[in-house]
Amino acid sequence: METLNNEVTAQQKITETVGKFIGLIGKRLPDDVGKRLVELEKEEVAPLSKVVYQSMMDNQDKAMKLNRPSCQDTGVIQFFIKCGANFPFIGDLEEALTESVLEATKNAPLRHNSVETFDEYNTGKNIGKGTPSIFWDIVPNSDKLELDVYMAGGGCTLPGKSMVLMPSAGYEGITKFVLDVMTEYGINACPPLLVGVGVATSVETAAVLSKKALMRPIGSHNPNERAASMEKLLEDGINSIGLGPQGLSGKKSVMGVHIENTARHPSTIGVAVNTGCWSHRRGHIIFDKNLNYEITSHTGVSL
Repeated sequence: METLNNEVTAQQKITETVGKFIGLIGKRLPDDVGKRLVELEKEEVAPLSKVVYQSMMDNQDKAMKLNRPSCQDTGVIQFFIKCGANFPFIGDLEEALTESVLEATKNAPLRHNSVETFDEYNTGKNIGKGTPSIFWDIVPNSDKLELDVYMAGGGCTLPGKSMVLMPSAGYEGITKFVLDVMTEYGINACPPLLVGVGVATSVETAAVLSKKALMRPIGSHNPNERAASMEKLLEDGINSIGLGPQGLSGKKSVMGVHIENTARHPSTIGVAVNTGCWSHRRGHIIFDKNLNYEITSHTGVSL
C-alpha cells in the first residue's frame, strides 16, 4: 500500500474520491442523459407526456437542492474498469472501490441493496459476495485508470435477457429478440430507456457487452456502419411501440440504442439486452498515475 504523503495512502485517496463520485451520480444525471431528456420532452405533444417529463426535471432539481438521491433505488454499484498495466496502485484498487461503496452508503446515502442469495439477508452495507460488481479490462502500456460507475437499479435491470440463437436466425432473429424483450418488459424499466445490445458468441460475452453499451455516451454510434444502421433501426422500432415517458404512452420510448459486438463462433449468435431507465445514473472518471482525476460525464464538478 503506497503512501501519497505522510497521512493519506493511495487506497484512501481512491476510496474518498470514488465514494464522493458515487454520491454525485446518485443525485445528478450525466450531461448527455439530461440533454437527451430535454430533447425528448420537446418532441412530445400529448399533455400527459409533457407533465411526466416536467416531473422528471423537477425531481432532478430537488435532488440537487436537497442533496438527496434522485431515486430511492440507488441500485447495486457496478464498476467497469480500464486499468493500465502500469497504473501504480492496481493492487489496491479492488479493496479501495469496495470501501468507496461503503463510504457512499453512509454519506450519500445509498439504499441498502445487497441481499446475500440463499441466506436471504440484507448486509446493510451495499457490500456482499460479489458486490459491488467489478469488471476488469487491463490496458497494456498505460498508467491511467478509467472507471465507469453505474447504479444498477431493480427496474432497469429487470428486462435484462440473454440467449444464443441458431445462425440461421440471422440479424432478423436479433431484431425479434430485442423487440420481444422491449414489448414484454420495457414498460417496467421506467422509460424512456437507454437500450444496450450485445452480439457475440455466448450468453455471458453478449451480456457483458450489452451492459458496456450502456456506458457509452448517448448519441455515440457503433464504429461498424452496419451495426450503427441497426442501432437506428432498433431505435425506430422500439419507439413505434409507443411506451412514452414512464410507460404512459408517447412518441418516444428510448433515449437511444447502443450495440456492442465481437466476432462470434460460426455456429452461434449470442445476443443480450440490458436497459437503463430515464434516470440513467452512471459516471466516467479518469485517474492519472498521481491520482489526479478528470470527470468527463458531469461538467463543472469538483469532488
